[in-house]
Amino acid sequence: MEDKKANIIASITIISLLVVIIAARISLKLSKTFYLIAGVDISLILAVICFLIIRRQYNRERNQLVSKFASEGRELRIEYSFLRKVAGVPTKFKLEDLEEATDGFRSLIGKGGSGSIFKGVLRDGSQVAVKRIEGEEKGEREFRSEVAAIASVQHKNLVRLFGYSSANSPNRFLVYEYIVNSSLDLWIFPEKSGCRRRSGGCLSWYQRYQVAIDVAKALAYLHHDCRSKILHLDVKPENILLDENYRAVVTDFGLSKLVARDESRVVTDICGTRGYLAPEWLLEHGISEKSDVYSYGIVLLEMIGGRRSISRVEVEQTNTRIKKKKFEYFPRIVNQKMRERKVMEIVDQRLVESKEIDDEEQVMKLVCVALWCIQEKPKIRPDMRMVIDMLEGRVPVNEPPDSEVVVVDLLAADDDDDDSITGVRRVKDIPRLQIQRERNFFRLPSICSSIISPISPR
Repeated sequence: MEDKKANIIASITIISLLVVIIAARISLKLSKTFYLIAGVDISLILAVICFLIIRRQYNRERNQLVSKFASEGRELRIEYSFLRKVAGVPTKFKLEDLEEATDGFRSLIGKGGSGSIFKGVLRDGSQVAVKRIEGEEKGEREFRSEVAAIASVQHKNLVRLFGYSSANSPNRFLVYEYIVNSSLDLWIFPEKSGCRRRSGGCLSWYQRYQVAIDVAKALAYLHHDCRSKILHLDVKPENILLDENYRAVVTDFGLSKLVARDESRVVTDICGTRGYLAPEWLLEHGISEKSDVYSYGIVLLEMIGGRRSISRVEVEQTNTRIKKKKFEYFPRIVNQKMRERKVMEIVDQRLVESKEIDDEEQVMKLVCVALWCIQEKPKIRPDMRMVIDMLEGRVPVNEPPDSEVVVVDLLAADDDDDDSITGVRRVKDIPRLQIQRERNFFRLPSICSSIISPISPR
C-alpha cells in the first residue's frame, strides 16, 4: 500500500513539473527565466525518477530478505519441533565453523553409503569427525534417524554426538567425537596388493575378544535399556570404531529404527549391507533386534577368521585346468570345521603364526556363539544380553544346531566389482524390481531344506 501511494505522489509531482515547464514556455517564451525554471523542473523530475528507482531496488532487496528469513524461520520451526522431542538436544554448529574445522571439507577420512566423513578440529582444539549426509530426501531421513537414535543415548561403547548443522543446503552434517584408530575392518582384514583400502594392523586375539564383548554391550543397551528399542540395522566392521585402547565404539545410525517395547517385529524396506543381512529381511517376515544379532554373528566370524564372510576364490577345473573364480561362504566353512573339531584351521593365520592363541576352548566358544547368532530362525538366536553372558562365562555355551544357512546376494553385483565382494555396499540402493525377483525366488518350498548359493551372479 505504501509503495502504491509513493508511486501516485511521484507521478503527480512529475506531471505538475511538466505542466509548470509548459506554462513557463507559453508565458515567458525563451527568456532566461524560462531556462532557469525549466532547468530546476527537469532536475526535480530526474530526482523523483531516481527516488523511484532506488526505492524499488530497496523494496526488492527487503522482500528477498523477508522471504529468506521467513523460509529460514519455517525451517527452524520444523527443526525445533523435531529436536525438542529428542532428549539431550545436541549443539547446533554453523556451516562456516565446520568448513573451517575440516579445512573446507578436504580432510576426508572415510566414505560410506550415507555420505562422507571428515576429520576436524574445533576452535577449542577438540578433534571431531564431521559426517556429511548427502541428498535432500534421503539425507533428511537418515539425518533424523541418526539424531533420534544417538542423541538421547549415553553408553561408553556408542559414539557420542556433539552436534549438527542443517544449513540451507542439500546436505546435513553431524558432528561426532573423533575415534583415533578408525574402523575395525582396517584391523582384522589383511591389506591386499592393489587394493585402495589401507590396513591399520592386526588385532591380537585378546583385543578381538574384547571388541566382541564391547559391541555386544552396545547392542544390548540399544535393544534392552533404552526407552524405545533401537535397531541398528547396519552392524558391520566398517561401523565399529576403535579408540586409543582398541576398545570398540559402535557408530552410523543412519538406518536405525526406533521400535516400541510392545512391538516384536517391524516390517520395513530392505536396507543394510549385503553379507550381513538376516534371512528374515529377504523372506518378508519382519525384522526385530534378532536381525542385529545375526549381523553381529557375521562380524564375530569375520574377526575370528580375518576374512570376509563372502569372498571370491580361484578354483582350477580338473579337466581343463582353467582357473575359474567362484564364491566362498565362510560361515559354512566354520560350521563344518566346528563339527570336525578343527576350529584352529579357520582362525586368522596371522594369529596362528604368532602363536599367541593358547586356549583352543576359547576359540571354540567364540565360534559357537557366532553360529548361534546366525541361526536361520530368529527365535533360536540368543538376545544380546545372553550373548554377553556367554562371552563372559556366566552361561555355558552349548554346541549350536546344525542348521543350514540361507544366504542370498541381493546386490547382483558384476563379477568384476571388487568393492561389492567385500560387503561394503548398501542394499537400500538396489533396484526395487530386483528385490522383488529375489523375494519370489525365496518363496520356493525348498527354502529351508537346501543350501542356497551365497551369490547369484547375473
